[in-house]
Amino acid sequence: MQQIEEMPGHLIRRLQQISVAIFHAEVGAAGFDLTSVQYAALSKVNTHPGIDQATLAGLIAYDRTTITGVVDRLVQKGFLSREVSETDRRARVLHITDEGFAALQKIQPAVLETQKIMLSGLSEPEQKEFMRLLEKATSALNDLSRAPMKTAKSGAEK
Repeated sequence: MQQIEEMPGHLIRRLQQISVAIFHAEVGAAGFDLTSVQYAALSKVNTHPGIDQATLAGLIAYDRTTITGVVDRLVQKGFLSREVSETDRRARVLHITDEGFAALQKIQPAVLETQKIMLSGLSEPEQKEFMRLLEKATSALNDLSRAPMKTAKSGAEK
């Protein structure tokens, strides 16, 4: 019988736990109370101004139902504004605020440091190979996710 410590699912879960802990520590040390999902949402709204919440959920591979809470917290922090869409009254479109853009700029060094720490146990060639394999495995299984990643080109944006 294979030991739990040798199972990819267990190791991926552990790496996720470690990733969250490192992100929280680095971002907290930079003076921000922001989760990695909130950072991803803020970053995508910055690069896709006027994006609707459903499209945002697809672009960061997050559950459409739960994205509302993420956006709510970013609006409460003053980092995003949410308005009714002019083209679809049922949709809410998002824009990064000046405060949100400033926070994104200030947090960037902490996010980059988080990525560096995450890979620090590997040599540079191993880091490149790990990232190549991680992207390949994630891409191959994307459609099996409850919240598959979508791209703007795949029709995620309306």
